[in-house]
Amino acid sequence: MKVLRHKIELLTGLLLQEMTMAGLHELRFTEEKPLLRGQDTELVSLENSDVFLSAVDTDWKEHDIETPYGLLHVVIRGSPKGNRPAILTYHDVGLNHKLCFNTFFNYEDMQEITKHFVVCHVDAPGQQAGASQFPQGYQYPSMDQLAAMLPSVVQHFGFKYVIGIGVGAGAYVLAKFALIFPDLVEGLVLMNIDPNGKGWIDWAAAKLSGLTSTLPDFVLSHLFSQEELMNSTELVQSYRQQIVSVVNQFNLQLFLNVYNSRRDLDINRPGTVPNAKTLRCPVMLVVGDNAPAEEGVVECNSKLDPTNTTFLKMADSGGLPQVTQPGKLTEAFKYFLQGMGYITHLKDRRLSGGTVPSASMTRLARSRTASLTSASSVDGTRPRACTHSESTEAMGQINHTMEVSC
Repeated sequence: MKVLRHKIELLTGLLLQEMTMAGLHELRFTEEKPLLRGQDTELVSLENSDVFLSAVDTDWKEHDIETPYGLLHVVIRGSPKGNRPAILTYHDVGLNHKLCFNTFFNYEDMQEITKHFVVCHVDAPGQQAGASQFPQGYQYPSMDQLAAMLPSVVQHFGFKYVIGIGVGAGAYVLAKFALIFPDLVEGLVLMNIDPNGKGWIDWAAAKLSGLTSTLPDFVLSHLFSQEELMNSTELVQSYRQQIVSVVNQFNLQLFLNVYNSRRDLDINRPGTVPNAKTLRCPVMLVVGDNAPAEEGVVECNSKLDPTNTTFLKMADSGGLPQVTQPGKLTEAFKYFLQGMGYITHLKDRRLSGGTVPSASMTRLARSRTASLTSASSVDGTRPRACTHSESTEAMGQINHTMEVSC
């Protein structure tokens, strides 16, 4: 009842402000290029992050892949190596793979990890930089259809399976993908995921908000916390400009509409309902301690299997932890990979003097002596490696998900 009352009060407030907020449609933003925090104390602009990526690795290749629901733009580096999975990313509403993931994947320690994997960035249809505008009347793929487009990517490049990293809408798409095609997904890192569809009050509030504020403002309220928006940080202002100038606004509106029309993810914690469905692979849930998606991520955590789920709440990270805290997220991702049976020997740039081993990564045999292994799934498909949420004493008998704050 408390949540319902809050939503009704919010809806009423939006109605009272309709006339005064209408002028927002005429706002224009300056062409300044504010800076955002990158590695440690360094500052890099969003546009300069492309230059940095090119300077580090020129092997990124763009592809437009045919799928049952239209073309899908992807950017890939590397080629499949044995049974090692590819890292596949999917961005949030209002962004594309560059705006969403460049800061994270440009982080030096993250590069030490990812250079041992194929990395494949997926852009939702029409969201990539320079995308052509869809024609009037174009039927944008539903969230289920967006998930059903991904097997075409896996098949095109010959991936055996993937480790998915998704944010917001992209996290929902990857979770849906893992539910429909579980044998193609080795693990998931889901940031800011909301497993719930919108109720009628949410729907009405979203419709009214669309009438009383600009599309960029609506997207920013999805991406950032109220504190970040009120403080109008350099990061918020930079993303405001990029959302307006980089992403086609008509295409963005179509993507936002289908995301707001999503249905509940069909997941339930095993044992809570008969024939419960849930994600079978290891999952790391990530959210900032002051993010607008916090409530949704907490609820998603309550619906997942606690024996293969880790819940990471990041302090001082706001709505985009992969941008504001890339170092902490990289460290968590490294442990996540180790828990799945991968081990890294990474160069620590904070150490001075002495010999530091070169980066290497090998797949450990899935045995009791090499790594803990979760129980096989009900249908007998290949077992999944445990995450560090499990302990040697428990061996899959834990009845709660490990929560980590950092």
